[in-house]
Amino acid sequence: MKSQEKYISSASDVFFYTPSVTAMDTFFYPICTGHFFYEPGYRQQRNSYDSFLFMYIASGEVMVEFDNRTEKAKAGDFVLLDCYKPHGYYTKTGWESLWMHFDGPLARSYYELIVSHLGNIFSMHDTYPVLNKLQQIYDTFANNAPIKEPLISKQITDILTAMLLYSPMHLKTNHHSHTIEEIVTYITEHFAEDLQIEELADRAMLSHYHFIRIFKKETGFTPHEYIINLRLNTAKYLLKTTELSIKDICFHTGFSCESVFCAAFKKNVRVTPTEYRRNPNTSLL
Repeated sequence: MKSQEKYISSASDVFFYTPSVTAMDTFFYPICTGHFFYEPGYRQQRNSYDSFLFMYIASGEVMVEFDNRTEKAKAGDFVLLDCYKPHGYYTKTGWESLWMHFDGPLARSYYELIVSHLGNIFSMHDTYPVLNKLQQIYDTFANNAPIKEPLISKQITDILTAMLLYSPMHLKTNHHSHTIEEIVTYITEHFAEDLQIEELADRAMLSHYHFIRIFKKETGFTPHEYIINLRLNTAKYLLKTTELSIKDICFHTGFSCESVFCAAFKKNVRVTPTEYRRNPNTSLL
């Protein structure tokens, strides 16, 4: 449909969508999407519009107001805003934009992760992975195609993931990410062995302190926590799917002795290994 806003060219289109209850509980979903040609003098100011806004600036410039500051977005930039908070944007020159308001159970978590790395206005060395999916979503509505909510959710997920994978910030810190990925792979293959943090730091060619800090930043766990969690998750699987004794499982998962294994299991899982095995309602996770 055509927008009724002032300073929006008649060549612009906007489409609105009401997601199903299942989509709101489970998926990412669009609330509205559009391709707008904004004319000089356009201004939008809101206290709240319950969603997140993702916008690609195809041409021109726009001033974006958020978090009590104003920043310029120019051709080639992306804008990601939390529209639950006061925000606005305006232009003196006009601009063209492909955009989408979206939400979902994980939308805020993705938003905060992306903004923490990239900020609210950023560029990408390769825009295709994002623009291709954004255009597909827009075309679904523009062409009156059937709305397949799981597919649109995947397309939005692809957009958000691509922001992290293809951004300049990711490329800048990529060597650390690759280093930790390699260490995680090594831990996965050798978790039942006597792994020492100093050994892992040496493999990463980092100091002991720097290695722990980078590992925590990349995974959310210290190396020790990561190893213990991997061992316990493996133990839980063995307890539920095999008839191995507690002692055998202890040594299969890298614990030094049965008492250490049982103490760690009780501390983290809140039940003993035997209680966990006997309870049919306990989860593998």
